[in-house]
Amino acid sequence: MRRIIRVVIAVILVLIAGIAIYFTTAWVLSRFGVGGEEGGKPEITMYIMTNGVHTDLIVPVKNPYRDWNIVVPFRNTKNNDTTARYIAFGWGDRPFYLETPTWSDLKFSTALKAGLGLDRSAMHVTFYRTILEDKDCIRIDIRNDQYQRLIQYIDSSFELDSAKLPKLIPTNATYGGTDAFYEAKGYYSIFKTCNSWVNTGLKVAGLKAALWAPFDWCIFHQYRK
Repeated sequence: MRRIIRVVIAVILVLIAGIAIYFTTAWVLSRFGVGGEEGGKPEITMYIMTNGVHTDLIVPVKNPYRDWNIVVPFRNTKNNDTTARYIAFGWGDRPFYLETPTWSDLKFSTALKAGLGLDRSAMHVTFYRTILEDKDCIRIDIRNDQYQRLIQYIDSSFELDSAKLPKLIPTNATYGGTDAFYEAKGYYSIFKTCNSWVNTGLKVAGLKAALWAPFDWCIFHQYRK
């Protein structure tokens, strides 16, 4: 019996140490900024926005470089609001998105699979008429070439159908009338999270980013300081 107790205690201590190392590493690496290319005239306005846990990339619905309505149409949302001017992209764990509308609905099995990278991912797409800047929604002015790189990064995260367009996920588990879900590439894990997806996109575009950002505050540290 004592041996079992010692094993249980050892396992608990290892878990606690692992969690402490994970959060400490995230904090340390988020202090190191990368990217932030200088030069050229910024011509496009985008945003990063967090709900306190999850970060989205927000870009114009339409400009000379991309009409997102062609790629992920307004009609795939309940409201089909064609007056929307901005579109948000958020990559994440598929079951978490579709089966956990509120934190009270979170199952241990869902959280465990997500953390271990055992489930496929999905892309959450949301349209907005306006964007309100505040501490949780930060404006970033970027160059045309930076935006083109960001477009390529977002495109590369979608699973495509036979028409080379993102695969819509038929579901009623949307968060409102202006959003939809699509199949995405890759697997969510504690090392590749929704926030690290955004952070990598910022790196690809040559914008300010953290060395590693599994949490939203890791990214926003670079823009709030």
